[in-house]
Parts: sequence; C-alpha cells; structure tokens
Amino acid sequence: MLAIGLVAYKITESAFVVAMLAMLRLLPMGLFGALLGAASERIDRRAGLIASVLVSLLATLALALLASFDVLAVWHMAVASFVNGVCWATDNPVRRMMIGDVVGAESMGAAMSLDAGTNNATRVAGPIVGGLLLATLGVASVFWLGVVLYGLGLAAALRVRLRRGPAAVASDTISAILADGFRYVAANDRLLGIFAVTVIYNVFGWPYTSMIPVIGTDYLQLGPTGVGVLASFDGIGGLVGAVLLGLLARPAWYGHVYVTAVGLYLLLMMAFAVAPNAALAALVLTVTGLCGTGFAVMQATLVYRSSPQAMRARLLGVLSLCIGTGPIGFVYLGFLAEQLTPRVGIVALAAQGLVALLLTRRWWSLALRP
Repeated sequence: MLAIGLVAYKITESAFVVAMLAMLRLLPMGLFGALLGAASERIDRRAGLIASVLVSLLATLALALLASFDVLAVWHMAVASFVNGVCWATDNPVRRMMIGDVVGAESMGAAMSLDAGTNNATRVAGPIVGGLLLATLGVASVFWLGVVLYGLGLAAALRVRLRRGPAAVASDTISAILADGFRYVAANDRLLGIFAVTVIYNVFGWPYTSMIPVIGTDYLQLGPTGVGVLASFDGIGGLVGAVLLGLLARPAWYGHVYVTAVGLYLLLMMAFAVAPNAALAALVLTVTGLCGTGFAVMQATLVYRSSPQAMRARLLGVLSLCIGTGPIGFVYLGFLAEQLTPRVGIVALAAQGLVALLLTRRWWSLALRP
C-alpha cells in the first residue's frame, strides 16, 4: 500500500490520485460488506478465507509481473487495489466469526487484541521493508515480496480446521438475512451508536493515512526509505496498543476505550498535519497508531458482544458496510488536499469529525455502559 502511494505520487504528483488508490481498496467494504457478512452464514468459512487469500495473491502477482516488464501504470494499481479490497471485505466478517467460534464472546476482546497485535507487527516491518526495497530494487521487488507473503498466508489458511460450520439458516435467503440484520440495528440504539462512531472514524479519521507519503515527501523532505520508516511508527503504536489492551482492558471499559480512542485520533491528525519535523511526526503517528488499535479492537468486540449469537455474522456484515463508508472520506480528503493543500485538508477533515462525534453523542453514549 505504501509503495503504491509513493509510485502513484511520483507518476502523477497528485495527492488526489494517491487518496483515490487508497479509497479503491476500501470501496468494496461499502459495496459488498453487508452482503458478504450475510453470506458468511451460508458459506463454508474456511473456503471463503482460502479464496480471499488466493485471489489477493493472484492480483499481487499480476502487479509484480507488470512492474518487472516496466509496463506498470496507475490504472493497473487501481484495479489491483479494488480486487484486493474485495478480498479484504470477504475476510473481515468471515475471519472474525471464525475467531469468535474458537474463543467465545467472553474472550473476544483479548482475541481481537491478539489479532490487532499481529496486524500492527507487520505494519511496523512492512513500510520499512517496502521503502527500502522501493529505493534500492524498485517497485517490482515490493510486489514479489507480497506474492511470497500471500503464499505463506495461503499455506496457513489451508491448514485451518473448523470446530464447527456456519450456523444452520437453510430456510433463510441471503437477502432475508441481510434485511433482518438491518432491522435489528434500527431497533437497537446501542448498536446504532457503535456503528455511528465507526462511520465517523472511517469518513473523517482513517483517510488521512493516505496522505502520509504526500506529507513525508513534500513537507518533511523524506525519500522512499524515510517515508517507510515514518509510516512504520503508526504500526509501532498499534502494536503497543494491542499488547496493552490484551493485558489490561476489562469489558466494563470497552465502550470508553472505543469512543475516547476516536476523539484522540482526530485531534492527533491535526498535530501530524502541522508537525514541523519528521521526529515529531513520528511521535504523533505512534500515538495515533495506539488510538487506532483501541478503536479497531473495540468496534468488532462491542458488536460481537452486543449481538445475539444467531445475529453476529450479519451484524459484522453491517459493520463492514459502515467501514465501507471510508471511500467518502478518501474522496473528500483528496478534494480538500487539492483545494487547500494536504496539511490544511487534514486539519479540516479532523475538525469536521470532532463535530460529527459531538452531534452523535446521544447514540454512542449508550455504548459507554457495560
């Protein structure tokens, strides 16, 4: 993802294009997230997990070959981003349901902390290695490494053995499951509050990460290796956050961690945008990574724990739909960056997110209750 952003910015010199490539990876969440969540009740989850990893491997292999023959274009990366986004949207409800099947509702918070920890550990190494490879061997080497890593992921997925299959819902169609999930959310103010915070984070918060290559290149005067090191601090903070949550968090705190993390994240976005040097920007990214993990762990945990067992897969699908509102934020931030400069655009986006958080307090305050 880092390499694609850097290469696209080098080719086009457009912050908008960089934001759009990041948006395309998230777009399938909005288009298919709820549908895939409902479908995960009817499909073999192991097969779904294997298929999502395999297709991601093939899309990355295509990029590696195109880059190796020096014919890689921005539109190739755009298509691959969308395809990998479809796989991510499939993985999101399927793998979380599989985790829940193994550990149960009471241990879901700790399990999601472990899940976030593994994710953020790779986000520490990934940008550093990607930046080094891009600077020394070119973008093709980044994609070939991706092929190897997806191959390892596929081997791991093939070794998964399920303790039990999907819930028995043979009498329901996928459309009926989907409609049932939306009706349940509409009647549950606590879930509405949880989903409202997810939408705010994904529209007004997360899109700013697409501007890290732009800020690092234009304002902090960093090369590919420097940008990779800078981006890795977000993963360092996330890894620390995952460890702390796994060790210290108690169920009674989950809602407070969830909402507080989003509020702090939006404030820290402003600090990153105006950071005068790379050292301060790295420090801010570390803390935003910690907050981002607090949000990510708690959103799935709160939905899982607030849902009846029979509704969990479809409600995780609705959660994927809420995550899928992110493309709105990516497009909007790309527009703000072009019109106001990237720094001012990030500040404006975060300020609007804080306003949205205040306006939805009526609903998310219910999530603060144990």
